[in-house]
Amino acid sequence: MTVQSDLRPFHLAFPVHDIAAARRFYGEILGCPEGRSAPDWVDFNLYGHQVVAHLAPQEAGQVQRNVVDDHGVPVRHFGLVLTMPEWEDMAVRMKAANISFIIDPYIRFKGEAGEQATMFFLDPSGNALEFKAFANMDMLFAR
Repeated sequence: MTVQSDLRPFHLAFPVHDIAAARRFYGEILGCPEGRSAPDWVDFNLYGHQVVAHLAPQEAGQVQRNVVDDHGVPVRHFGLVLTMPEWEDMAVRMKAANISFIIDPYIRFKGEAGEQATMFFLDPSGNALEFKAFANMDMLFAR
């Protein structure tokens, strides 16, 4: 299956414990331009997708992990599939920002269908993000 070139932007809302910390992380570290906001939420442009940080401290954080390729992957996570150069740049920027990785940048499923570069890290509220890339985007849904 090939990836559609006309994919529509997605919308994702997620809980955070602190709006100012979310602004610093998503705006300054990830480089997401800010959109509309109110005292208890803020929109960000994540590579053309609308992600919204909502103040909900009681809902923020991660608990459950499942093993994938010998790594404990947070079950609840979000992120993007980047180009390989974008992914490499993201890894360098996150390391330069002293972001602690849950899963350090590496190549998952090496030599198998679906081989991909991946990395996982948390935002300040404990929301897990995964950024990945494929040398060949046709492998995105490979079995």
